Amino acid sequence: MAPDTLDHREGPRDECGVFGVYAPGQDVAKFAYYGMYALQHRGQESAGIASADLGGYIITQRALGLVSQVFTEHDLRALSGDLALGHTRYSTTGGNEWENSQPVHRNDRRELALAHNGNLVNAVELHAELVAKGVHFRATTDSEIMAALLSTGEANSLEDAIADAMPRLRGAFSTVVMDRDRVCAFRDPQGIRPLVLGQLGGDAWVVASETCALDIIGATYVRDVAPGELVVLDERGVTSRQVIEGERQAFCLFEYIYFARPDSRMNGQLLQRSRVRMGEILAREAPAVGADLVVAVPDSGIPAARGFAAASGIPMDDGFVKNRYVQRTFIQPGDQLRQHGLRLKFNPLPEVIEGKSLVVVDDSIVRGNTTRQLVKMLRDAGAREVHFRITAPPIRNPCHYGVDMSSREEMVAHERTVDEIRDHIGCESLAYLSLEGVYEAVRGQRSGHCDACFSGEYPIPGTEDHLGKYALENALPMVKA
Repeated sequence: MAPDTLDHREGPRDECGVFGVYAPGQDVAKFAYYGMYALQHRGQESAGIASADLGGYIITQRALGLVSQVFTEHDLRALSGDLALGHTRYSTTGGNEWENSQPVHRNDRRELALAHNGNLVNAVELHAELVAKGVHFRATTDSEIMAALLSTGEANSLEDAIADAMPRLRGAFSTVVMDRDRVCAFRDPQGIRPLVLGQLGGDAWVVASETCALDIIGATYVRDVAPGELVVLDERGVTSRQVIEGERQAFCLFEYIYFARPDSRMNGQLLQRSRVRMGEILAREAPAVGADLVVAVPDSGIPAARGFAAASGIPMDDGFVKNRYVQRTFIQPGDQLRQHGLRLKFNPLPEVIEGKSLVVVDDSIVRGNTTRQLVKMLRDAGAREVHFRITAPPIRNPCHYGVDMSSREEMVAHERTVDEIRDHIGCESLAYLSLEGVYEAVRGQRSGHCDACFSGEYPIPGTEDHLGKYALENALPMVKA
């Protein structure tokens, strides 16, 4: 596949979504299905659900594909039970193989299922330690390493096994795990990835990556799971244990900019409003004097474009029509169609943009290939000038905490100035929102966030020694059961 023509996601690719529910006597598989449906934006490679009756065996179904492709009504009836968890995946450790899909189901010393969002930077060391003890693996993910630690742990309860394991894990982990009696959720001490707690009626409880997954099933947001906290949902209701305290918090700044759904709330912020503020601040920092029209790259650029237009006084219109049904293409186009690959997703409107000087607003530029093609498409459609405005600083460093980004050398901002990037993508002007502007928009402080993809300052020591997405495949011979 030619990456320049068919890589439609210019920004960092998605990560994973997790969901867990404890609701005896209710349709937990349906709750998990709809919760995952709401979290589909966080990963489109595979989906899975694990469920159990109280005291019964855990049943797991997972497959490659979107949530709506993986599950039928018949499947959900077979997954009936009192507690369940779900997962949507974009591969950030290990390739896109069925063995690497989640939830991970293990039955060593104890039976459990686990769903994880994040990345462990010490996965290779933990894997080698477990293999030396005779533990077998079927997958090449850090998520199965976590599941194996908990399944083989010597503690008497799942909660104690989690508490024993958490200090040994380095990296990002917003994780949901269940046995036959309870659902547990725990979060790394830096709180890099989101995890929220909700209530569904009187005695049913939910945990999820984002509040939009609570909304879709009618659950009420209660609070965030705290960094370093372990939450247990069982017959007692909700109990909590603060396993690790005192670490520097480092919530991912890019969750606000792109990853999370705009209708989700994170750290008290409605993301739709934060993204509008990013556009307003960008208009202040990098005005486009004399431009005729503000155009968004849909859908992620729309809120910021609205803010830019309002703050600048430049009118906004739809310059592109987006095909929202392009998620995964299994039929590859021939050479003639391949040249127009981006039109599978975006089609410019000449009647709107012809003869105009455009301000085009998007959330990020990583490799620059898609942005360069968008500029060409706009020019071919008659745009007189194209001025790109980006609601994130230049991305110069890979993420090692649960996001699949390009390598540093593949990034268009690597060893390039902004003017050089502008020349590379072929627009009249290019400006990025400053890091200070992002923090102003989200009403947060650097001391509580991770902005390593922009600054190169990783909050966890040893992060840059991480070997990347295929660390386990490359570093160790796989021992499979």
